[in-house]
Amino acid sequence: MVQKGKSMVAIMRPLGKIVSTPFEIKHTTSDINSLVELINSIEGESGIV
Repeated sequence: MVQKGKSMVAIMRPLGKIVSTPFEIKHTTSDINSLVELINSIEGESGIV
């Protein structure tokens, strides 16, 4: 669900292993860049939900 100005995201591995529990990010350049950095820092295949 996308709320005005923010989203809840979680990072998971295939088969549902949770890498990062759900957390909120604002739709700002800073928060989105931080999310991209976090995703890039995780080794292996991951998905965002």
